[in-house]
Amino acid sequence: MKAFVFPGQGAQFPGMGKDLYETNDTARALFDRANEILGFDITKIMFEGTPEELKQTKVTQPAVFLHSVITAICLGDKCTPDMVGGHSLGEFSALVAAGALNFEDGLRLVSARAQAMQKACEAQPSTMAAIIGLPDEQVEAVCAEVAGEGGIVVPANYNNPGQLVISGTVDAINTACEKLKAAGAKRAMPLPVSGAFHSPLMQPAKDELQRAIEATEFHQPKCPVYQNVDGKAHTEPDEIKQNLIAQLTASVRWTQEVQAMLAAGATEFYECGPGKALQGMIGKIAKGMEGLTVGSAADL
Repeated sequence: MKAFVFPGQGAQFPGMGKDLYETNDTARALFDRANEILGFDITKIMFEGTPEELKQTKVTQPAVFLHSVITAICLGDKCTPDMVGGHSLGEFSALVAAGALNFEDGLRLVSARAQAMQKACEAQPSTMAAIIGLPDEQVEAVCAEVAGEGGIVVPANYNNPGQLVISGTVDAINTACEKLKAAGAKRAMPLPVSGAFHSPLMQPAKDELQRAIEATEFHQPKCPVYQNVDGKAHTEPDEIKQNLIAQLTASVRWTQEVQAMLAAGATEFYECGPGKALQGMIGKIAKGMEGLTVGSAADL
């Protein structure tokens, strides 16, 4: 069974999607439509922009979404998914690939999400850090300890066994990193991000995104959608909506999501969009599992 999976923020790179635009009529039409919807020339930034320009949240999230969804749509001429899932932002791409959202509505929601998150980041200095080499339970315990001392720090991304990303205020993240290194973490390194994604500090963005999601029509997906908040499959539009709203302040349970896909019979993982980060995580969750990355015209 085929699982289509979709990356999140951080997968972007200069030139992303350019070869698809130049060689595929369907891709070109969708990229051009995206420029109209967003009201600015995002393709120019994707194809010709600098890494710094691409790092702007209002650009990054729509860019990764576009590259991912357009790749999946083009791939759909050759094969279709039996299940889908996405990492953080990638969940929106997954919903479009499954038909729960149309392309235009998905892009509008991603743009609204990016702008709301940017505002939340500017309102409160915050960050994230990757913790490598400790059991999840130990990282969770240290987060709880720092929180008990008045800091804001939570487990944010359960990427694969032995890799958990934490999220919170700058001081609390620094304190937690020191404690985790003392506890034996191989690495505890702050990430170059602009805010504390998937933490309570995203509550203002969640409130804003909720209004946009509730005003958007969702459809019955063509295949199960595995969602970040619980790692489980969902097919009911109202459930999908509520999980998507909750996702912004909840942990991304990617390890559990991949394990659930495997238990449901996934034998092939197609990573649609920029980069290969998810394949690396999947290989550590399911030893020996090989996936395919599909992000370029040559890959298609």
